[in-house]
Amino acid sequence: MKVKENWINNRLDQVLTSYLNESRSFVTNHIKAGNILVNDCKVKPGYLLKSKDDIFIGNLKIDNNIIPENIPLDIYYEDEYLMVVNKPSGMVVHPAPGNYHGTLVNALMYHTKNLSNINGEMRPGIVHRIDKDTSGLLLVSKTNEVHRILADDFKHKRVKRKYLALVYGIIDESNGKIDAPIGRSAIDRKKMSVTDKNSKKAVTNFTVKERFKNYTLVELVLETGRTHQIRVHMAYINHPVVNDQVYSKIKPINNYGQMLHAYYIGFTHPITKEFMEFECPLEQEFVDILNTLKNS
Repeated sequence: MKVKENWINNRLDQVLTSYLNESRSFVTNHIKAGNILVNDCKVKPGYLLKSKDDIFIGNLKIDNNIIPENIPLDIYYEDEYLMVVNKPSGMVVHPAPGNYHGTLVNALMYHTKNLSNINGEMRPGIVHRIDKDTSGLLLVSKTNEVHRILADDFKHKRVKRKYLALVYGIIDESNGKIDAPIGRSAIDRKKMSVTDKNSKKAVTNFTVKERFKNYTLVELVLETGRTHQIRVHMAYINHPVVNDQVYSKIKPINNYGQMLHAYYIGFTHPITKEFMEFECPLEQEFVDILNTLKNS
């Protein structure tokens, strides 16, 4: 396929995302896999197209069948409308190209056949997400009606969420607010950053819970819900989350993922209208690290 005039000097992944009407990650994965070539050569997703380039698009079909898997679920609440589950660190929330097994969705589909489908076949029941290496509470919808209501509640900040994070360095202030817009990084498109360009308002409130030697345990309350918001904001104030290998250049202290835990969620039940609150404790490995710091 010859390069169209309006594609010249644009990134290959951006052009094909629009041309194929697929997600950026879908296109990027196929470029990296060599299923998409330029002039019969493997190139990077950010390759800038030239007028005489020839793009080869191979077989991009992917087995999208999500298989229910008998994976234990830590369920804090369940009724005919929704669930509240505690996702462990290291578990991906939903399948994506190259990662179709072992996700929370695989586990949910084994547990129940009643999941909303508003977000498509890859994300049944998923109203909101947390990162793979972030542990904690998630809301799961069983019906489309409940999904729409909960999505609107998230949009209008009616769902309350609180996190605990261990960060590098000593935070002197007892509490504070980080009000800094977040958008896609211009340097690394896989990362987010504090930027004024193509960004959205992002606000994170923090309260210091405990100080250790060279570390601080903080509680964080989100006013907005941007991708990687806590991780980006804490790195922005020079207190990145411990073990965050994306937003921190500091060597991880062990193999545990980023030390970030969504410990609280509060919401109004879409059907019963009852305000419901749930809290879950830190994972044992997180606790063990805190105990080590206390004793050091």
